[in-house]
Amino acid sequence: MSRVFNFSAGPSVFPEPVLEKAAAEMLDYRGQGMSVLEMSHRSKMFTDILADTKARLRRLMAIPEDYHILFLQGGAFTQFAMVPINLMRRHRRGAYINTGSWSKKAMAEAKKIGAVSEIASSADSNFNYLPDLPDALPEPADYVHITTNNTIYGTAFSNMPAYGDTPLVGDMSSNILSQVYDVTQFGLIYAGAQKNAGPSGLTMVIIHKDLVGHAPENTPVMLDYQVHVKADSCHNTPPCYAIYLAGLVFEWLEDQGGVPAIETRNRKKAALLYDLLDSSSFFRATVAKPHRGLMNIPFLLADEALNKPFLTKAAEAGLVNLKGHRSVGGMRASIYNAMPLAGVQALVDFMKEFERTYG
Repeated sequence: MSRVFNFSAGPSVFPEPVLEKAAAEMLDYRGQGMSVLEMSHRSKMFTDILADTKARLRRLMAIPEDYHILFLQGGAFTQFAMVPINLMRRHRRGAYINTGSWSKKAMAEAKKIGAVSEIASSADSNFNYLPDLPDALPEPADYVHITTNNTIYGTAFSNMPAYGDTPLVGDMSSNILSQVYDVTQFGLIYAGAQKNAGPSGLTMVIIHKDLVGHAPENTPVMLDYQVHVKADSCHNTPPCYAIYLAGLVFEWLEDQGGVPAIETRNRKKAALLYDLLDSSSFFRATVAKPHRGLMNIPFLLADEALNKPFLTKAAEAGLVNLKGHRSVGGMRASIYNAMPLAGVQALVDFMKEFERTYG
């Protein structure tokens, strides 16, 4: 069976060269006589993989040396709790920008730890735009939390807010490494790997050294950033194979020219699909133009009764996982870094033909 174009929101498409290299090294990792799956996380073989993966990520994102890089488990959900546990120090309050489902989930966890201020929200229009942000915080907070890309709704921030000495925390789970961000604008960045950086089961944390070491004494050990910094992400057995795969993805990204080059490619892909949506009376984009992201493009058909045949015919054409999230409906094309331009072109060609047939 030939490979399909996989538009899944996550876990998502992998770069084929990464899959091929991982397959070639599955039984024997570079002459070691064993798979990475079998290695001790304390062995020099794995510590070299860990160090190389970390160094590649630091280069790709231009992460300064005063930021720690952690490879953890637990997904963004665990970070929803770890952030307030570790950062709510003086004011016992986090300020949140509510742009969708994941922002709401992050706020719900933070409320279990301390107070939450919702400083902006686009809930009034089902999150199809980005809200205006206040020039100043309405009340003191220990951090400001922003979801840089909203997987379900298709919006994304490019310009980051600044609130003086209050650190910015970014959930970049669905657009890390897809466009250039200035890491120094953030105190902490976290991201599940399963969109652009690796397989599910790996969570990346980039945290400024000044934000480490302030968790309360009764903090469970695995929820304390300082514990993971001191142990170089190996306090317990880390997700070794996921870290190895992330390293291969980072190597592939470097081979593509790094994040600036991949951003240029991503903008071409998004423009190709949005140009069709904006010129069609049969399909309609759901996101307000100024607030559209590069990774997730939700759209509706003129007649909901055509959703099922659209998905069926698309799958027959090798275009899979296009069904939209239930809160938006319709379709969603997730076009992460590893989705080639040819995949988006194939989708656009299919949509034009579908419109000619059913429009």
